[in-house]
Amino acid sequence: MKIFLDTGNVKDIEAMMPLGIVDGVTTNPSLMAKEGGDPRAIIKRICEVVQGPVSAEVVATAWEAMVAEGRDLAAIDAHVVVKVPFTRDGVRATKLLAGEGIRVNVTLIFSATQALIAAKVGAAYVSPFVGRLDDIASDGMGLVRQIVEIFEAHRFATEVLVASVRGPMHILEAARMGADVCTCPSAVVEACFKHPLTDIGLEKFLKDWEKAQAARS
Repeated sequence: MKIFLDTGNVKDIEAMMPLGIVDGVTTNPSLMAKEGGDPRAIIKRICEVVQGPVSAEVVATAWEAMVAEGRDLAAIDAHVVVKVPFTRDGVRATKLLAGEGIRVNVTLIFSATQALIAAKVGAAYVSPFVGRLDDIASDGMGLVRQIVEIFEAHRFATEVLVASVRGPMHILEAARMGADVCTCPSAVVEACFKHPLTDIGLEKFLKDWEKAQAARS
């Protein structure tokens, strides 16, 4: 399973890249608004750093404007994936953009039927928002399971990109279900490195080593 960072912060991305586990990045208008500056320049820099898929989202809501904005975003860099919300206009725009060879990430997916429709019009990715479903006492990871099952049964090439991730357990469950991608804030990725038994084990190893060295001297 691929791991994407869900951020618009270049410094966060640059700090994570040396680990060798980051395969791409997803952004959205909210994340980009936090960064300030020129969004196009930020997206371009992210593409240069990651050298992998980078989702950049349209802010238009009418399909004609979505298509125009999508083409403009795709022209920033070959790594850009145009992110489009799941609406009737978004589906129409996805069909046109995908037909032109532009990769599209259909976002704000909250049902398996929405994911099915997005796949049928050629989306490269669908992004089910698991955390937001969990927030309203709905089964976010259950939705991922349904989408994976449908896509496997009908051999869709569309990748399942698990979004709105709240913690390492979402990553674990996504991997077990066979999701293609999990996109996470850097804090969630950092949390995957932490385990109390690892810390205790390392501390014991080092103390034993120090004792052995002291006995030799």
